[in-house]
Amino acid sequence: MTKVNLLAVSVGNTRTRLGAFVDGDLVETATYVNGREAKLCDAMTHSFEQLRDKDDVVILMSSVNAAAEPQIEKLLKDNLGNVDIKHVERDIPIPIGRQLDPEAIVGEDRLLDAAAAYEVLKQACVIVDAGTAITVDFVDGAGTFHGGAIAPGAQLQLDSLHNRAAQLPELFIEKPIEAIGHNTIEAMRAGVFYGLRGMVHELVEKFAEETGQFPLVIATGGDANLLFRNYELVDRIVPNLTLNGIATTLRKALEAEEA
Repeated sequence: MTKVNLLAVSVGNTRTRLGAFVDGDLVETATYVNGREAKLCDAMTHSFEQLRDKDDVVILMSSVNAAAEPQIEKLLKDNLGNVDIKHVERDIPIPIGRQLDPEAIVGEDRLLDAAAAYEVLKQACVIVDAGTAITVDFVDGAGTFHGGAIAPGAQLQLDSLHNRAAQLPELFIEKPIEAIGHNTIEAMRAGVFYGLRGMVHELVEKFAEETGQFPLVIATGGDANLLFRNYELVDRIVPNLTLNGIATTLRKALEAEEA
């Protein structure tokens, strides 16, 4: 297996994640809210230090945030010495088969998650990415991405309730004390928490029913631990799945060049 030296950059709707891969191993990660340039600059510099003595380093970026992407790319170049930055899909295709409508535009993070999960599992799987939005996607046993479902994430649901209902307070997502909320805050948290779990459960069952393949369920994203830790439906939680997908993308491209 080709070992990559890589600074992986994943620009999300709310956060940017960095991952330094040294000889194929993920040795450091950092996550920062978009717009906090000073902290992100420090993280870029510190992560890149792990790779400075390597002569085959690649910086590979993915993005689902067209507004934030140019600024973060500029920060990378300003802080790392005008380095060459490659982009997934634009420069290096994500190594996952696709069965989608011809006009479909799929977020790079969903495809990267799928590529990383299938690379390890080599079987049908569902990937749940719980971030600003929550996506629930199906990959079949042959490694083909079929798409899935998109819904508002936990915090987005709470924000929407506050913004659209005058008597509902502003609050942050936390695991509810119990399913029956005995006050407004706990009722809101219970509705979002158990509603998202129920949605994922229903979708996994529907995917299995429609495809005849009962998949393993992998969760990732900023809210994955809060929503799905110790949930019997979810086989494993992989916090760095998107970063691993970027590494898989580069490794597969290098192996294809060597073949």
